[in-house]
Amino acid sequence: MAVSKIFPDAAAALAGLLHDDMTLMAGGFGLCGIPEALILAIRESGVKGLTIISNNAGIDGVGLGILLETRQVKKMISSYVGENATFAKQYLAGELEIEFNPQGTLAERIRAGGAGIPAFFTATGYGTQIAEGKETREFNGRHYVMEQGLFADLAIIHAWKADTEGNLVYRKTARNFNPVIATAAKTTVAQVELLVEPGEIDPDHVHTPGVFVKRIVKLDHVEKRIEQRTVRKRAA
Repeated sequence: MAVSKIFPDAAAALAGLLHDDMTLMAGGFGLCGIPEALILAIRESGVKGLTIISNNAGIDGVGLGILLETRQVKKMISSYVGENATFAKQYLAGELEIEFNPQGTLAERIRAGGAGIPAFFTATGYGTQIAEGKETREFNGRHYVMEQGLFADLAIIHAWKADTEGNLVYRKTARNFNPVIATAAKTTVAQVELLVEPGEIDPDHVHTPGVFVKRIVKLDHVEKRIEQRTVRKRAA
């Protein structure tokens, strides 16, 4: 008999998957498309020594920022962490490791990991601190630096819609890093806003095939946060 991928809540969806010193990937761009319910469940689990691969580290009190506040994170592999004062404080105190990546390089490292590609060459970062200690080569007169693919023990992602087989659809900017992260871990857990039956999603509209998704939790409410709100002044 087929095993259901649907779990009643985030804690249940993560049961048996968490352990100290694990490597975790988390989707999102800024605060858009972050798996917030799953992050909260990780905080409540008390797991520690985490290496987290994510575009950013959230902000103070929101997203991955809550795992920094509880000091559950050992290392971040990211491209941008500028909105998080807690991150800056811990890093400058030598309490947190950081592996910075150009944003496109980070996305390609994750994609490569999910595709089974151990390493690749990119011109981005050659001749800078990014390339220090890494292999470099010249191709057709241009210099490149070797970057390794990334693969995690667990991926946590957010999707707009899923069917019970795990086929996922993302919505607008929340698509961001979620699709590539879904492919690049031993186990992928998705939190979703809408849950439908198989066949209700047009196959041409599926962004992540269900083969990549092992567990799903359907949320009753999702808070859509805005990291930086910019508005025009009202006309007089």
